[in-house]
Amino acid sequence: MAKDTVFTKKKTLNCRGKLLDLSTPVVMGILNLTPDSFYDGGELTTIDAAITKCSKMLNDGAAIIDIGAYSSRPGAEDISEEEELKRLLPYLKELVISFPDAVFSVDTFRATVAKTAIENGAAIINDISGQPHPQPLSKGEGSNASMFELVASLGVPYILMHIKGTPQTMQQNLQEGKILNDVMYYFSERLNNLHRLGVNDIILDPGFGFGKTIEQNYELLREFEQFKMFDKPLLAGVSRKSMINKVLGTKPENALNGTTVLNTLLLERGADILRVHDVKEAVEAVQLVLNSSL
Repeated sequence: MAKDTVFTKKKTLNCRGKLLDLSTPVVMGILNLTPDSFYDGGELTTIDAAITKCSKMLNDGAAIIDIGAYSSRPGAEDISEEEELKRLLPYLKELVISFPDAVFSVDTFRATVAKTAIENGAAIINDISGQPHPQPLSKGEGSNASMFELVASLGVPYILMHIKGTPQTMQQNLQEGKILNDVMYYFSERLNNLHRLGVNDIILDPGFGFGKTIEQNYELLREFEQFKMFDKPLLAGVSRKSMINKVLGTKPENALNGTTVLNTLLLERGADILRVHDVKEAVEAVQLVLNSSL
């Protein structure tokens, strides 16, 4: 792979005064505060445990820590906005104090939760819903009716992800067939809306596993480089997901090797951010892919 094929353009994100350099790929570490996430749900039951895990991920080379308090696994419980904030805020506040130089993103589809998190030290909004219209994602009282407007008013980077349905419904009645064009149109429409509002720091995530068949996930992986046409940083989140396990006959706890293989392929196709459970291995993948392009 020639060096000028992927990793040459200067890319930076302004994360509340901290400049995040994406001219070479970086790793986002997952910090789940949920009891029911598909891999590590219920692991962090105390703030001290979260601090310990966050410290390890940062020491292993994570550039971003992604904190989520609402499980988005298929069929996950739809908790209230109040419960999401109750889970999130005590941890976020302590983590920001403990790691003042770290960049934290908040994984939420609710504008109220996102706003509160940014006010308490988060710097990036990671929104799985991507909805441009006033439309609740769930039956709870929270929705992202004003998420795009909120992002514009706060001036923070925004991760726009593709999803079909909701976490509760996305893997039901899946439609077979090609999906790349659908995802491209989805991004085009929403980018137009965001740009009209003055939002420019946008990261695109095709949403591996969110309302897609195994074949569609691999189509998006094969065609991942096509998303470079939008001239935005690209995020890939395949860590320990079913697109690995259903092919190899493994379970999430045995899917680290498969994750590394797919992360390597995605880096070669232009991924700027790898969202992972295992930071050290992802950082090593980045280093090796970069070295192979010299």
